[in-house]
Amino acid sequence: MERSSGILLPIFSLPSPGGIGTLGRAAYEFADFLHRAGQSWWQILPVSPAGDGDSPYQSVSSYAGNPLLIDPELLAAEGLLLPQELAAADGGRGNRIDYAKVNETRLPLLRKAFERGREKDTERLMTFSLRSAAWLPDYALFMAAKDRFGGAPWTEWPDEALRRHEAGSVDRYRAELSQEIRFYTYVQFLFYEQWEKLKAYVNGLGIRILGDLPIYVAPDSADVWAAQESFLLDRNGYPTAVAGVPPDYFCAEGQLWGNPLYDWKRMRADGFGWWIRRIDGAARLFDAIRMDHFRAFASYWAVPAGAETAKEGHWEPGPGMELLGVLTSWFPQLTFIAEDLGILTPDVLELLRASGLPGMKVLEFAFSGGAENAYLPHNYAPHCVCYTGTHDNAPLPDWQRTASRQELRAAEEYLGLNAREGFSWGVIRGGQSSVAELFIAQMQDYLERPDARINTPGTPRGNWRWRLLPGEISGVLADRIRAVTERYGRCGPKGD
Repeated sequence: MERSSGILLPIFSLPSPGGIGTLGRAAYEFADFLHRAGQSWWQILPVSPAGDGDSPYQSVSSYAGNPLLIDPELLAAEGLLLPQELAAADGGRGNRIDYAKVNETRLPLLRKAFERGREKDTERLMTFSLRSAAWLPDYALFMAAKDRFGGAPWTEWPDEALRRHEAGSVDRYRAELSQEIRFYTYVQFLFYEQWEKLKAYVNGLGIRILGDLPIYVAPDSADVWAAQESFLLDRNGYPTAVAGVPPDYFCAEGQLWGNPLYDWKRMRADGFGWWIRRIDGAARLFDAIRMDHFRAFASYWAVPAGAETAKEGHWEPGPGMELLGVLTSWFPQLTFIAEDLGILTPDVLELLRASGLPGMKVLEFAFSGGAENAYLPHNYAPHCVCYTGTHDNAPLPDWQRTASRQELRAAEEYLGLNAREGFSWGVIRGGQSSVAELFIAQMQDYLERPDARINTPGTPRGNWRWRLLPGEISGVLADRIRAVTERYGRCGPKGD
């Protein structure tokens, strides 16, 4: 990567009308803001349908787009919705997403768009379906079947043959549920149409999109249902062991994620085809991918099914360079970034070295443990990505409030923080001035917002809700960001 800078802001955090960020006007305006601010990267979180706890990391599909991110105003411009329908579908106006309200108002709009557009868009829909044949048929059937069975997880569907994804049963339900399958197919068509237009606009400004690839997939997902042989499951489809992490910085009890673990022996036998298809789907969305929980490719924490806490787990060897070598050779056009956070054992450090991927340095982790702390800028090698904090960290003003007195004193002395510049901007300066090839801050850090945390690990509810308000970012702020970005040689193409 060249020396550059970017901002982390999820799509759902955009200040779009209707209660949640979308792929519409606010997204294009934020791209313009990034361009004016001299940024080369827009980092987002997964754009797949939100799952348990409204989390994009527990999705029903790692390929599908989140229907809530489809912009209704763009649909109205295509004649798929009426002005009065838009006006009646208000999902809220505050800076906290009310997912129940947004779902209640948004999904009926998509039904109306489907009824009006399914015939008009037949040819384009067919082209999209052919391009998406690796995942779309199973996803659309999975969603239609969930509707048929009252939203029950696939392991509780009454038809055993369908639970097992047997071909005869799959074909029968495809016929029985054809209308609902067409609806879910059309919704994905709408999402990808809007996404591809937005991505072309963003790339046209010289800005690349950095996406996030969760290492694990949700147990109740089309990914697991359609490829059960690739996971460690019992004969009824339930995991025999689940994912998590041992006690760490974020949680003294560890984190019990509950995702099914991969059967690496089976995946290795066919050359990791499941992973190749998955990265191919991500490459359609993003210019670069942050490989979430990279350490699990070296060794992963396996927790017995039914365990009460993650403390009961143990380490198992991951696929290592066998998998990473396949992925980087299959997708040379993609930039991969290793999220090498957490407990870094020697095998993780060796895998990072062997893979050649840039790792992550988080400034909020830097100011404890003395001069040898790997997150202190003087310990960086250039081939890395420096973050103020990730979506799992507090925004800088909140970190200033909650960090220990010793950490704050160390940060103040190391970075030369002062009241005139401001705490957040001083930490940003420290990251911008580092040798890291890429520097990324959360939008909330530049806004100095202490009340805008995206996610608190280990807390299953109340996350993924913060979003900007209309008018909260401005040209003045963009110019200030550009000034510090230029000062440290990270500027992208000049803004208008």
